[in-house]
Amino acid sequence: MEENYLEILNPPQREAVLKTEGPTMIIAGAGSGKTRVLTYRIAHLLKEKNVDPFSILSLTFTNKAAKEMRHRIEELVGTDARNLWMGTFHSVFSRILRSEADKLGYPSHFTIYDSDDSKSLIKNIVKYYGLDDKLYKPNVVLNRISSAKNRLVSWQEYTNNPIYLADDTENGKPEMGKIYKEYVKRCFKADAMDFDDLLFNTNVLFRDHVDVLNKYQQRFKYVMVDEFQDTNISQYLITKKLAAVRRNICVVGDDAQSIYAFRGADIQNILNFEKDYPELNIIKLEQNYRSSKTIVGAANSIIGKNKNQLRKSVWTDNDEGSLIDLIKATTDNEEGKLVASAIFESKNQDHYHNSDFAILYRTNSQSRALEEALRRNNIKYKIVGGLSFYQRKEIKDILGYVRFSVNQNDEQALRRIINTPKRGIGAASVEKLIVAAAENNADLWTALENATQILGGRAASAVNDFVTMIKSFKLTVAKKDAFEAASHIAKNSGLLKELYDDKTIEGRNRYENVQELLNGIKEFVDNPESEDKSMASFLQEIALLTDADNDKDEDKDYVTLMTIHSSKGLEFKNVFVVGMEEDLFPSQMMISSRQDLEEERRLFYVAITRAEKKLYMSYALTRYRFGRLKTCEPSRFLEEIDKDFLKMNLKFSAPSSPAGDYAKNFIGNTTQPVRKPVNQAVVHKPSADFKPSNTSKLAEGDKVEHPKFGFGKVTKIEIQGANKKAHITFEKAGEKTLLLSFAKLRIL
Repeated sequence: MEENYLEILNPPQREAVLKTEGPTMIIAGAGSGKTRVLTYRIAHLLKEKNVDPFSILSLTFTNKAAKEMRHRIEELVGTDARNLWMGTFHSVFSRILRSEADKLGYPSHFTIYDSDDSKSLIKNIVKYYGLDDKLYKPNVVLNRISSAKNRLVSWQEYTNNPIYLADDTENGKPEMGKIYKEYVKRCFKADAMDFDDLLFNTNVLFRDHVDVLNKYQQRFKYVMVDEFQDTNISQYLITKKLAAVRRNICVVGDDAQSIYAFRGADIQNILNFEKDYPELNIIKLEQNYRSSKTIVGAANSIIGKNKNQLRKSVWTDNDEGSLIDLIKATTDNEEGKLVASAIFESKNQDHYHNSDFAILYRTNSQSRALEEALRRNNIKYKIVGGLSFYQRKEIKDILGYVRFSVNQNDEQALRRIINTPKRGIGAASVEKLIVAAAENNADLWTALENATQILGGRAASAVNDFVTMIKSFKLTVAKKDAFEAASHIAKNSGLLKELYDDKTIEGRNRYENVQELLNGIKEFVDNPESEDKSMASFLQEIALLTDADNDKDEDKDYVTLMTIHSSKGLEFKNVFVVGMEEDLFPSQMMISSRQDLEEERRLFYVAITRAEKKLYMSYALTRYRFGRLKTCEPSRFLEEIDKDFLKMNLKFSAPSSPAGDYAKNFIGNTTQPVRKPVNQAVVHKPSADFKPSNTSKLAEGDKVEHPKFGFGKVTKIEIQGANKKAHITFEKAGEKTLLLSFAKLRIL
């Protein structure tokens, strides 16, 4: 072990490593070296205090975090680190449950159900009781049961509590308690526990078997919990019981980064920790090693608005850094283009790699416009924590209907949609139709139209109904534009209703994703440059846009796209926080109280503190929602940032719109004066015969027309890799530098 490991720590970090006895709470601000402190703390216990590694319990929230920490400790102290009880709550307590399973009536080899197993079981129970499966959807029921277990509410307590019954009755699901009871009984009969049972049953084990609890209290002399702000009631009670004898419990976390209330995390665990341990040692890690002074200052100005928090003063010795660029776009589609343009220019000017950039958004549905802009600019990217927009099941389902309505011989589309939503046409029936078509040398559509001769019975009737529906879609596609046709198909296929009826967080996200697809189709139709507004034309554009790259190498150089929730614990040199608009961030659906608003603000704090060198924030003045162009206001969170840290980036600012220039009301000191962009007063009406030219041979001296900037002359052509820029002096809008992959120019 390094002899001078204490010398490389700052005073609070050193104190956190050396303070091993008694209850300790380490409040670790963003970028404050928390992992290093935890690693050295355990290494110090093992090497300097000769603590048996089997007596140290270290709980983390991800297996990856546990693996990395164990590896670091092993480098410091050797193979003793392998004997630590270190891992996630679920992995550690499943290990205990397997050892003590007989106390609860389970075999040691009990099965652990994943969510698909649980949903399948719930589906069977709903069918067993003859309940409405549209009302008692597996997802909804499982979430309700999970929530109860995380609050340590057993099925007995649930069914005997009039409040739960009244709540379920009000929501039209009075039999929820009965399903919960049957679900638990069937899991037990199958010798199975679900993910929530691993915590619930550990609490039951320690509650009902004092001898077992005492055994583990004696075994674990030191208990440590990472990301304590993310624990739920069940997790906290287990750790509290285990540490009750020696009280050597150390919790590490940051209340300012508590963002998982929707998963059951209870911020009160960290806020009220001192009440359970009056002798608590509180150590604050306040020096940020990650971010510039500007980013740290902006983050502090935001989180300072929260009333419910543990006060700390995060600071840094890092450079001042650039001011935060505020990017204003006219639409969400233009927001994507401006973000892609900013990344492209920063890569060229500052010699950054793609991997130095991350784009963070509030909801997954926002990725569409960003993905399209990055692809058009040949910037490699990767969606983290979610599928690429067009690869999501709900999107592929809708597009499957659209594809089959355009082309009735599309077998893959048929396989996807013929029983989605379920309509009683099984895989065996589909295979019979496909075989019959092949044997009779007929196309697939002909086989479907003659289903009565091939299948018979209810399956044939269901196929006939399906054929009638597709025929109506086919007529709609032929007569209507892409948006009208897609909206008709989404509604009448039953897919939109199915998603709308699913009120879970996942269901709501899927519904929003379909709405975002319709928004994209609406933009395609409204775009004056789209000469052919048919569904076939849109499908062709999408096919070209989403054509998979033959990327077989292990190149890790990509821009990262993810939700802010997924970004927690990560860091990037440059970060874009997009969609900074009211109702989107903070999310209208997530705010019903001051506590909710403070959680949204903590989420914003997490987004800001992912950035090391440069931070950008963007908002759109208009955004398509539910097929309509909606006027947007900048987020209240932008107003809450100290004005000294912001810069209205004119280079990446769209022209003003009727929505108003709201941002100028709160932008303060800037590196360049906030004024109207030169092109704000320019109102150019494109020529009647305006049509974008092929700009591959555009040359210096050419005269051009731009749909917004008007007439101008090319003064310089610049080629950088696969990208080509044109420097153009416009008669009224002044000098502009345009990426030819984006710009629409008519060569005169």
